[in-house]
Amino acid sequence: MKNLYILILPLLLFSACKENKKVTAPLPSNSIFNLSSSWKNQNGESLQLKDLQNKTLVVVMIYTSCKSACPILVSKMKNIESKISRKDIDNTSLVLISIDPKTDTPARLKEFARNNAMDAPQWIFLTSSEEATQEFANVLSMKYKKISPIEFSHSNIISVFGPDGQLVSQEEGNIDVEKVVSTVTQTAKASE
Repeated sequence: MKNLYILILPLLLFSACKENKKVTAPLPSNSIFNLSSSWKNQNGESLQLKDLQNKTLVVVMIYTSCKSACPILVSKMKNIESKISRKDIDNTSLVLISIDPKTDTPARLKEFARNNAMDAPQWIFLTSSEEATQEFANVLSMKYKKISPIEFSHSNIISVFGPDGQLVSQEEGNIDVEKVVSTVTQTAKASE
């Protein structure tokens, strides 16, 4: 009988541990995951920013018809993605948010992703209402303004957020890719 208890006890303990769900801490007040706006990704799926929780986020705001700064930002994002270790890429999302929601529909974002070889799971393209887009831009201190029917003037900023949605760093202007990759690596290690 004693041997039976010795065999059953570890099974019961394992079963009890397995059923315990990870308790998550409340979000910090400055987390982007507190924003309640609705977004659509490149697959047409509706989501909120909190659905991106628990991953390191590398975020940039662009528009797909841009011919000047955005292609450079997209190139920087692709360069960043290529330098993130494959160990860390599963816990990282590279998020491109459109500042032109009227033009950048989910279908257009999907086509843009495919044409730019950015259709792996770590790439997320988002579009929303003008109000939600402006709200998110304000959180990033990113400025943009429509200057013609097809052009925007905008800041060139790449931001890194931790898995809890807190801003870790921002690179503006001439983006230092190595610095962003280093920040992503450090953030991923800290959240393990």
